[in-house]
This record gives sequence, structure tokens and C-alpha cells, in this order.
Amino acid sequence: MTTTTATTAYTARPITPGALAELRVTDDAGRPTTPFTDEEGGAPLRCCLRRGTPGERIALVSYAPLRRRSAAAGTDPGAYDEQGPVFVHADPCPGPDGGALPFTNAHRTVRRYSADGRILGGRLVEDPTPEAFTRAFREAFDDPAVAFVHVRAVEYGCYLYEVAAEATRG
Repeated sequence: MTTTTATTAYTARPITPGALAELRVTDDAGRPTTPFTDEEGGAPLRCCLRRGTPGERIALVSYAPLRRRSAAAGTDPGAYDEQGPVFVHADPCPGPDGGALPFTNAHRTVRRYSADGRILGGRLVEDPTPEAFTRAFREAFDDPAVAFVHVRAVEYGCYLYEVAAEATRG
């Protein structure tokens, strides 16, 4: 007899290819995108969820994740509609190359949202380990009102990526 148990996987989601195609032309603040060569590297790229390397062509664009999510869902983010700076490759890239949670090497905020894009709370993750992030995600998704979370940088509040809980069978 085989027993299967359900577990939860927390998946980091990069900015979608469709949104990236638009952002590479005009950002969410209506400004034309201006690519540049990153001489130093290290920029947290939201298209492939890794740090940039020296010499890559990237762009700093204004991104409004809740506005875009709400538009797709037919909801209104209201006052929670915010936009902020994100780095992306200037040209299409293959996206993330693994399942590891990115950018967990520093303090981060895990911000909880309802399906209609309203903030339901947040948590500071001070322990920069994947296990600490997994605990924060589990705590967030234990609340049935939480539909998704954003991982954000503490220093400036910048959006890093969205996380969704996905049930898996093991």
C-alpha cells in the first residue's frame, strides 16, 4: 500500500514574460525604458531571479505588481496600488534556472495579500536562511485569506518577487 501525503511548495515567481516585454519598452510609470551595461554586476534581476553579472545589459524600470495583478483578475488594488524600481535584463532571458528561493541572503519583508490585492499583514524575516523564509511563508499561508505574498527588500521596500503556495503530492 502506498501512502501519499500533501506538502506545500513555495514558488518564487519572476515578473511574467508578457509584463517584461512591455516593461522593456515603457515602464509602469509611463517612461521609456533606457537599457545600460551593468559594469559592476550584482543587480537583483526580477526577470530571472538572480544577481546580474558584470557586463550584462539591464534596465531599471518602474513596476506596479498589484496594478498588473488586479488588472488580470478584474479587481481594483485601490490605495494599495504602488510602483517601484526593479532591475530586469534589457533583452529577453531564459528566466529562473532553478527552484531555490532567491535573494534570501539578507533581512526581507514577507508581505501578505488577499486575492483582491489588499495588504493583510507582513513579517520581517531576520534570519537569512531558506528555512526561515519557508516558516514565514507557511505562517502567511496558514491564513486562508492570504492568496499570495511579496518578498521585499527591507532597505527600500523594493519588490523582489511574488510567492504562491502550491500543494504537491508526495
